[in-house]
Order: sequence, then C-alpha cells, then structure tokens
Amino acid sequence: MTSVCPFVKPSRPDDGSSRKPGECPDKHVSEHEGGGKEKKESVGESATVSPKCPFGYDSQTFKLGPHSCMICQALLFDCSKCVPCSHVYCKVCISRFKDCPLCGADIEKIEADTDLQSVVDRFIDGHARIKRSHVDVDKEVEVGENKKVIYEDVSLERGAFLVQQAMRAFRAQNVESARSRLSLCAEDIRGQIETAGNTSELCSQLGAVLGMLGDCCRAMGDAGSSVTYFQESVEFLSKLPAADLEIMHTLSVSLNKIGDLKYYDEDLEAARSYYIRSLNVRRDAIKHHPNVSSQTLDVAVSLAKVADVDRTMGNEDAALDRFREAIKLLGSLTLKPEEAGLEQRRLSVLEFLNNQLAEKQSG
Repeated sequence: MTSVCPFVKPSRPDDGSSRKPGECPDKHVSEHEGGGKEKKESVGESATVSPKCPFGYDSQTFKLGPHSCMICQALLFDCSKCVPCSHVYCKVCISRFKDCPLCGADIEKIEADTDLQSVVDRFIDGHARIKRSHVDVDKEVEVGENKKVIYEDVSLERGAFLVQQAMRAFRAQNVESARSRLSLCAEDIRGQIETAGNTSELCSQLGAVLGMLGDCCRAMGDAGSSVTYFQESVEFLSKLPAADLEIMHTLSVSLNKIGDLKYYDEDLEAARSYYIRSLNVRRDAIKHHPNVSSQTLDVAVSLAKVADVDRTMGNEDAALDRFREAIKLLGSLTLKPEEAGLEQRRLSVLEFLNNQLAEKQSG
C-alpha cells in the first residue's frame, strides 16, 4: 500500500514527493504501519499563481537558515544561545553538547534567546497559521490592467509544513518541539472543522495529527496523555469511510498503540480488547482490498498481537490458533516485483510467529 500524507494535495508539476514515515517497531513485532520561479499559466487574461514563501519554506522542501536549528534541522524551539560564541540552537538539542557543533568553542553557559524565538514564532504565525478561506477555482482577483489572478488555497500545505517541522524535531529527539508544532496543527484543523464540519479530509488529518501527538507523549513517558490522544484519534478516524485504505490503516495502528500501552500497564483485558478492534478493522480492510499485500501483513501482525496477549492470559489454545492462522496467511502471500520492499517485513513477522510455536513445542 502506498502511504499518502493526509496533508498533501494532488501533486502539481512543480511539487516534490511526500512520504509518510513508517511505524516504529513495538514490543511484539515490527509494524511499518528555496522558492523557485512562480508558476503561471496564462489563459487569456487570467493566470494562476501558487503562493511561495520568499525564504524558500513550503510543505515539500525546507531551506535551512537563520530560523533553523542546525542540530535537529527544524525551526528553532526554546531558542538558546551558546556563550561565548553566540551560536543558537534549540535548548534540548544544544544541552547534549559541551562544545559548539558549529565552531567547536567550549560552551561556558547557555542563555535563552527570547528575541530570536519571538521572530521564529512570528514567522510560524505568518507562514503556517494564516487563515485562508477556501476559494472556488473560478474566483478571480483583478490586478492592474484587466489582468486577473486566481489564487490557490494553501491550507493543506500549512498543515504539511507544521507536520514536517514536527517530524524533523521528533527524529532528532526534540520531542517538546514536535509536540508544540503538532499542537498548533491540531488547533488549526479543529478551527477548520468548526467552520466546514466533520469532512472526511479534515477528520483524516486530525486523526493523523492526534496519533502523532500520542507518539510524542509516549516518548516523553506520559502514558496517560498518550492514551487520550490515541483515543481521540480513533474517535475521528472511526467517522470516516471504511473503504479508505489509508484511513483504516492509521485507525488500526492507533488502536494497537492503545493496546500496547494497556499491555505495558498490565491491563491485559483492555489490551486484548483494543487489539481485537484493530484486527477487525484490518479484516474489514482486506475484504474491501483483497489484493493489497500490505493488508495481509497488517492482519498477520494483529493476529500475533492478540495471540501474544492470549498466551499471557493463559489462553494457550486460542493463542496457538491465531499464530497458525497468521503463519498460513504469510505463507500463502505472493509479493509482486514492485512490492519487494515488503519481503523483509514479511520474513520478520514470520520469524516471530514461528518462534512462538517453537517456544510452545520446546516447553
């Protein structure tokens, strides 16, 4: 299955590609769940202009500059200045160093740079939070001698910009920065929902962002807030059409993550309940899309999760049945040449399942 970021518009000729990061490994098995020239198309006296940031920032690319942290490569958060060299970074990022990563000078102390942080915050407000009303394709604005310009709506690019900054920060373990950017994004989407209602597109976006906020809280050790975000993600995603493959995948992943947190908290009944819900979502998805190999892998992963908790609860026969069902699914899965990237995941899950059966036999 090709993952599609819920914030990306259908590609235009000058757009770059965008990929949604894979899911991180969990306890049981790995689950991969510069501005250029303006584009103008003259039609008579009309033209279409794609808004471009003069600093080169947009939803697909990111130019590192004076507003960026050279360590996490995202926009500065909790901006801090090294003394005496005066180079600036995010506080979390620079706190791991004794020498300045840019010039090598010894860091005598770190001071907050509130003035620069204020500039960065205003930049984000201007670039990422401009409230733009949705415009019709034929809505035109007169500019000068009878020429008219049609401005495209960039609200989805605003969300992609914030998510991009959050993911850069998260990968660099600057989780507070990631959480801040995602919170802004969620706030914006909620505002759009109040205006436009619970559209499929907006619910999908909010569900995805809430899931990422849950990941942030989980990384910070705040399991309670993590569960709350994942549950809210599930609530929004559950409102969407079951035939949408990407939405159902995201929904099932959120359900599994709640199950994982309940499992770690030793609430096995609750963990099993969420794992079963995720398995049912994935079974429904495979009914709508029987020829999508990644869906078969997802079902096998869910079977493994339910089987694992069944075994922990003492339901050995039920666990063995699910392990065997998952092995049978993966054994009969034939990948197409263009799906070669899934083979490693298939083998990894299959190895886990076979080890579980071998563990029983050796016992």
